[in-house]
Amino acid sequence: MRESLQKKKIRALKIFEILEREYPEAACHLTYENPFQLLISTLLAAQCTDDRVNETMVPLYKTYKTPADFLTLKPEELESKLRAINFYRNKTKSVLSCCRMLIDEHNSEVPRTMEELVKLAGVGRKTANVVLGNCFGVPAIMTDTHLMRVSKRLGLTSNKVPEKIEMDLKKIIPDDKQVKYSHIAGEHGRQICNARKPMCSECAVGSYCPGKGKA
Repeated sequence: MRESLQKKKIRALKIFEILEREYPEAACHLTYENPFQLLISTLLAAQCTDDRVNETMVPLYKTYKTPADFLTLKPEELESKLRAINFYRNKTKSVLSCCRMLIDEHNSEVPRTMEELVKLAGVGRKTANVVLGNCFGVPAIMTDTHLMRVSKRLGLTSNKVPEKIEMDLKKIIPDDKQVKYSHIAGEHGRQICNARKPMCSECAVGSYCPGKGKA
């Protein structure tokens, strides 16, 4: 029998409450000091680990603090600094183009709306949501691979497309809990509900999971 939206909301809230207790310190894994740093690091984190991005970018941000600072680098210079990051050549182009747009269109400030953020080079909804949720307090579902996997297994969405998963979750997760849900679901995916061998016997939300033992 198909679960009604209201029942799914109730189940989602119970899952949220349990995971919040399990991972009270869950937060963004990227290291940043301001919206600009998080924007660039999130852009670079696509198909790359947060740890590798942090190892590369934390030292760079000590010298290159603003969009203008990054634009002092020639493409080949920035490429050499980003070499440890997957797809560094294409990402170098995106970073430099994004910095140019921030200067030309936003007075070097990171915009605070989805509509403006996704117009920046290399920025999609996921990156925009990470910045909006973590820096500006905007309700946001951050569709990383962990959140999507956990949410699908829990039956909170049946979609595979990140934007559709985001919209499904926004219907059942209250605005004031969306950022926290993104962090705790992501943490659960890293620690327990991993891709290849989910540890269902150790799962705190197993009783609310229609996918338990089926992965």
